[in-house]
Amino acid sequence: MSQTHAATREAGQDLTVRLARMRMSSLGAVAMLIVQFILGMVYNLYGTAPTSAKSIGLFSSPDLALHVVLGILLFLAAVGQLVQAIGARHRLSIWLSAIGLLSILGAGFAGLGFTGSGAAGASLGMSLAFAVALACYVVLVFAPAPPASARSSTTPTTLCSSPCRPVWARVA
Repeated sequence: MSQTHAATREAGQDLTVRLARMRMSSLGAVAMLIVQFILGMVYNLYGTAPTSAKSIGLFSSPDLALHVVLGILLFLAAVGQLVQAIGARHRLSIWLSAIGLLSILGAGFAGLGFTGSGAAGASLGMSLAFAVALACYVVLVFAPAPPASARSSTTPTTLCSSPCRPVWARVA
């Protein structure tokens, strides 16, 4: 095996490892987004809604406080995901990570607007931004495939055990 071929194979396996890490962090972001949604719904059903005359504090209830803290953690996770995607130089992952980050930021700013005024549009903005972010991270769990040179039978590339094969291995 030539030195160039060995270096290319090693770089491909490194990319495969990076993509597998991105899949796992995307799965973590999906889980965090689902918990964030549940906390928001709990507050929506049982919390005190702000009005145009009376705003609410971000830490006025335990549910809302957890929602805010998890939102901050989601922002940090989204930044980390984008950094990983840039490091892997995987175009689809970079775009989806950037859109997911912008969606989380949009949801956060809509949430700030909602707590200040109780506007239905801000609540809708939060839920739409959540849906976009969730879609981005779900696609990132399943979509990134390493280049053909990096695919080998000894390299783990899926989230499941050995009987489960990735989509590109079933086609090829």
